[in-house]
This record gives sequence, structure tokens and C-alpha cells, in this order.
Amino acid sequence: FDSLPPAHYKETMNTILVWMQQSETKLSMPQVAIAEYEIMEQRLREFKALQSSLPEHQKGLNYLSTTVQDLSRKAPAEVSQSYRSEVEVVFGRWKKLSAQLAEHCQKLEERMTKLQRFQNDTKTLKKWMAEVDVFLKEEWPALGDSEALEKQLEQC
Repeated sequence: FDSLPPAHYKETMNTILVWMQQSETKLSMPQVAIAEYEIMEQRLREFKALQSSLPEHQKGLNYLSTTVQDLSRKAPAEVSQSYRSEVEVVFGRWKKLSAQLAEHCQKLEERMTKLQRFQNDTKTLKKWMAEVDVFLKEEWPALGDSEALEKQLEQC
């Protein structure tokens, strides 16, 4: 029985594996071009929520690591190696997942900034185009009115 981990070990392992699978699924969603700021905000909130739950699950990883170290002292070499390998795989996925979360958050924040800037520029351009449209629809001054022609030339 010394070579078997406590029941809490398996529960913790399953909890972490399920959480990582769900997180990896969310991160693997295709990164399509999103042109709606609200959708981007929602995705960023989801990623940030995953990031904020990392420390909670880190405690579970620490428990798994400690438990495997304890098992290594008591269990036969092949059994303890099996558990060490299992934990190493989980830690590898954990590191990759943590890095991906940080990268996705950063990229999404950058894209949101660019989209906001683009939307502001578009709004400014549309306003300018409306002003130009009004200008172009104004009545042209008479040919003999050089002062009015000069003023219109300056506006152009």
C-alpha cells in the first residue's frame, strides 16, 4: 500500500487534467479575425479568468509533486518512475498552457487596441467625408467673383 498514492492524489490529478483539457480547448479555438470589440472583450475575460485560476490549480500541482516525492522514497523504482513520468507530463502541459494563456491575452489586448484605433480613425474619416460631401454640394461661385473663387480654392 505504500506504493499507492492516496485517493486525494487521483482526485487532484483528475481535477487538474479536466481543467487543463477545458482550457486547452478554449485556447485552441480558431483565431479568426474578429471585428467586434465586444466579442474580443468577452474572449479576453475568458482568458483572464483562466489565468486567474492558475494559482488555485498550482496548489494541486504542488501537492502532486510532493506526493510523488514521498512515493519515490517508499515505492519500488518502477512504480515511482511511473508516477514521476505522469507528473512530468502534467507539468509540461501546465507550462505550455500557462505560456499560451499569457500569449493569447497579450495578442488579444494588442488586437483590441488596434481595432479601437481603427474604429476611431474610421469615425474621423467618415466625419471628414461628410464634410467634404457638403462642401462639394455647395453652389459654385460665379466666374466673375474672384474673391469667392479664391476662398473656395483655399477650402479645396
